[in-house]
Amino acid sequence: MNDKETKVLGEERRQLILSWLKESSEPLSGKILAERTNVSRQVIVQDVSLLKAKSEPIIATSRGYVYFKENNEIPKFTRIIAVCHRAEETADELYTLVDHGVTVQNVMVEHPIYGDITGSLMVKNRRDVDAFLDELKKTQAALLSELTEGVHLHTIEADTQKQLDEACGVLKSAGYLLEQ
Repeated sequence: MNDKETKVLGEERRQLILSWLKESSEPLSGKILAERTNVSRQVIVQDVSLLKAKSEPIIATSRGYVYFKENNEIPKFTRIIAVCHRAEETADELYTLVDHGVTVQNVMVEHPIYGDITGSLMVKNRRDVDAFLDELKKTQAALLSELTEGVHLHTIEADTQKQLDEACGVLKSAGYLLEQ
């Protein structure tokens, strides 16, 4: 097989990956994509990087890759909140948010050397939170908030301003919400 044939196969694989991501309503893991295409997970990571370099709006989450689709039908309300809590309170924080109909889009911290670091979460229900926590436990990875003694930001989204207000009220009562 020559280089040209390899490139075609790679481009075809990337188009398949893009198609699967666009069609899926759930995140697709690198492992699943690797199995579907009969390549290694590392090849999938490279393919996704190449797709992102072509401005495809692919987000890597703890549960897999997601193609970011703008939903123009229902306007959403977003807010960036500052919170602080211990690592063992992460589940309570996330459950509180999703139980109020809030999607937690990301987590952000300010690193003294790298500046702002953002990790995509995209958790919208308890199942998503459980999957995130299971992955955290399985990989024994550190939370980004551990770099900043528990201080971090979230971009949160909901269908109504009231949902955001109520979720923030509960976070405030729990002592998690940092206020100006």
